[in-house]
Amino acid sequence: MRYRVNRRTGDKISELGIGSACMHEAGMDEGVRALRRAYEGGVNYYDLGAGDAAAFKIWGEALSDVRKDVRYQVHFGADYTKGEYGWSLELETAKRMVPWMLKELRTDYIDYGFIHCQDEDSDWDTYQKNGVYDYLLSLKEQGVVRHLGLSSHTPAIIQRILDEAPVDMLMFSVNPAYDYGHGEYAHGGVDERAEVYRRCERDGVGISVMKPFSGGQLLDAAQSPFGRALTPYQCIRYALDKPGVLTVLPGAQSVQQVENLLGYFDAPDDATDYGVIGTFAPVEANGKCVYCNHCRPCPAGLDIGLINKYYDLARAGDDMAGEHYKKLDRTAGDCVACGHCDDRCPFNVRQSARMADIAAYFGK
Repeated sequence: MRYRVNRRTGDKISELGIGSACMHEAGMDEGVRALRRAYEGGVNYYDLGAGDAAAFKIWGEALSDVRKDVRYQVHFGADYTKGEYGWSLELETAKRMVPWMLKELRTDYIDYGFIHCQDEDSDWDTYQKNGVYDYLLSLKEQGVVRHLGLSSHTPAIIQRILDEAPVDMLMFSVNPAYDYGHGEYAHGGVDERAEVYRRCERDGVGISVMKPFSGGQLLDAAQSPFGRALTPYQCIRYALDKPGVLTVLPGAQSVQQVENLLGYFDAPDDATDYGVIGTFAPVEANGKCVYCNHCRPCPAGLDIGLINKYYDLARAGDDMAGEHYKKLDRTAGDCVACGHCDDRCPFNVRQSARMADIAAYFGK
């Protein structure tokens, strides 16, 4: 397992987490075994936006004895009154559901309390007017909630709430389909979504990734908007390469599925390389580096993807990115303009020319 640090909270978070949307389908015994295998494999971050109330009891049984070692994100606005997941902006529902979730999880605190499912301006307006946000903040003041989170599919709403609330973690839907305008939650254009990633990286707001496989559609050629299937490992790496992303949260309902997900960390580079998406990227994505490192190896030893990432972040106002760039063993000024990366880039980025621009920007 590899870990990344949420700069706003100091939490060390596993790159692979586990979502709960379908865990109830596993049943108690298999669900507990699956979560214990995930924990033993180093997974320490879990989303509790469950598809059914039964999932909470599974988590409580599986991980209550190691509660101090794991992090839960719990959603203020999820409604399990009828058993299945529902969404509510009502204060009384939140006041009823949060204590119930804590009881089922066998815990007395929430690591990340989430402003839940905000996709329109009216959602955020109502969430505040009805007092749900104040309730969340009051629990944070009491120490029941340790950090503040936000879940949304909509870049414009994310930007607004980041302006107005002290969010420490964003749950955002990150996958090639949504980033390229395909799917129910493909809100915002290429540049608008990229700005969310860069802002989170700049401000230290971590991103936990929901729907990394676009509801499974990207894994099935017949359902994929691209007419070609990607693998889970390609999708996981794609999400982890985005600025700001700390952890990816696919669902799992069995020990075998958890084992398969953990296999990502032992997979060779060619099994995680997602450069193929360059063949179906939209026009507005053409010529823009996505940090996939399909251009490797560089004869001069440059980490071209990382250099591009630091450059983009620095231009977006991230001062730390410039400092990180300067600490690289080899920077853009070491480029020998051999053109190897230009030939290999699936997004038609003229990397050799870009290296010259980056070197000039950072003063060699």
